[in-house]
Amino acid sequence: MADFDIRAADLKALNSLTKYPSIPTYHELDPRNGGLTETVTSFPGPVIGTEKVDGCNSRLILLPDGSYLLGSREELLYARGDLIGNPSQGIVASLRDVADGLPDHELPPDTLRVYYLELYGGKIGGQAKNYSGRGAVGWRLFDVAEVNDLQERLTWPAERISAWRDGGGQEYATEDELRAVSLFDLAPRLFTMDGADLPTEVAGVHAFLGERLPRTLVALDDSGQGRPEGIVLRTPDRSVIAKARFQDYERTLKRRARH
Repeated sequence: MADFDIRAADLKALNSLTKYPSIPTYHELDPRNGGLTETVTSFPGPVIGTEKVDGCNSRLILLPDGSYLLGSREELLYARGDLIGNPSQGIVASLRDVADGLPDHELPPDTLRVYYLELYGGKIGGQAKNYSGRGAVGWRLFDVAEVNDLQERLTWPAERISAWRDGGGQEYATEDELRAVSLFDLAPRLFTMDGADLPTEVAGVHAFLGERLPRTLVALDDSGQGRPEGIVLRTPDRSVIAKARFQDYERTLKRRARH
C-alpha cells in the first residue's frame, strides 16, 4: 500500500481496528454477582492450554508504509520516530527499543499486522511481584492478527468498526503460525488435549488449574512470588477461546461455601 501514510491516517479508526477483544471466561459469569455459573464454553476437538500472564495488554502494530505504532489495550501511545511517547504503564519505555530493532517488515497489500504482547513485572499492575520482586520487566506474545482491506476499513464509522471487531472480524494467527513467529517468546504452552476431557464443574476446573499450573512459568527472576493468573484455552485455529482465572474460581467457591 504505497500511498499509506501514518501521518495522514485516521488514528481513531486505526486504534479501534487493532484493539484486542475481550476473551470470555470458560465458565460463564453471572451478571448479578460476578460469580461463575456452571455453563461452560464448548471446545470441539483439540484444545491448547497456555499460561495467562498477569500484566498489561500491549500492541505493536506494523503498518504498510514501514512504520509502527505502540499501544495499550485502549489507546495508541507512540509512533515510530516520535520524540515523545505517552508513558502510560511503561509500554513505550519497555518496547520502543524492541520495535526499533525489528527487521524491515513486508506485509500483504493493504494490510497491517498486530503483535499482542503481555508486558509484565516491574510496577505493572497489582500482581507484578508474582514475577519479580526486583522490578524486572518482561513480555510474552499471546496473539497475532492481521487487518486487510485497510484503506476501506479506515473510512468506516466508529460503530461499524466496533461491531466488526467484536464480531470476530480480525484474522488471528493459528497455533502453527504463532509457533513460527521468531520475534518474541510465546506465552507458555501447557498442554494439548481433547476438549471433551476438560472438566466442566467449577470445583473441578479450580483443581485442574492447580494441577496444570501450580506456579508461573514466566518468572523473571528468583525473587517473584510465583503465583500464576490462570490458563487460556483455545482451539488450534483460535475459532474458540476462553480464559480460566484462579481468582474467579476461588471467589465463586468461597461464595458458595457461605451459602
